[in-house]
Amino acid sequence: MLWERFSIEIPRPKKQLQLPKVLSFEEVQRILTATGNIKHMLILSLCYGTGIRLSEIVNIEIEDMDLYRHKVFIRRGKGKKDRYVNLPTSIMVLLGQYINIYKPQRYLFEGQYGGRYSVRSVQSVFMQAKHRAGVYKKMGIHGLRHSFATHCHEQGTDLHLLQRLLGHSNIKTTLIYTHVSQRQLEMVVSPLDRMLKELSPEMKQISTKKDGNNT
Repeated sequence: MLWERFSIEIPRPKKQLQLPKVLSFEEVQRILTATGNIKHMLILSLCYGTGIRLSEIVNIEIEDMDLYRHKVFIRRGKGKKDRYVNLPTSIMVLLGQYINIYKPQRYLFEGQYGGRYSVRSVQSVFMQAKHRAGVYKKMGIHGLRHSFATHCHEQGTDLHLLQRLLGHSNIKTTLIYTHVSQRQLEMVVSPLDRMLKELSPEMKQISTKKDGNNT
């Protein structure tokens, strides 16, 4: 007896949506000001101010800095794609001071004996500054990139533009920040707030009455 061919569609389990951990504006500010020197402050400022990846910041070369157009050329980013990101105007003075003091030769950030600054050193700079700032959220330096994206979205940055700045191949990756952003949530007014506002006089009378069950 031949068995008839049949197929069964087995539903795949849904992937759990893991939202990135994000620092508040004030927490980022505290971390930046808790750095030990101008070099460390510039590294973390660029990580947050541009939203670039850790692997990208250690690969920035001096010739990649377009100071006149306030752009940074990110070469061979994730997926081997080149792109430009905006260089914050507020960082220009700090950048000039750093270059005058450290005089980097090829890479913007170099080690003590020359050559590219290590990824491990940058991670250590962030963790030490975070500890000194009293910020105890469990996250690595990638949290600055997540914070940049979230804060940009809260300020109204277009998602497609944000996708380009972050170097995402798929807009779905960028859309995750809409789940973290407080912009739309803050626009929601709880019906309880409206209700109690309308009942404000009555509520005041109730709050002044003594509960007979209490002594």
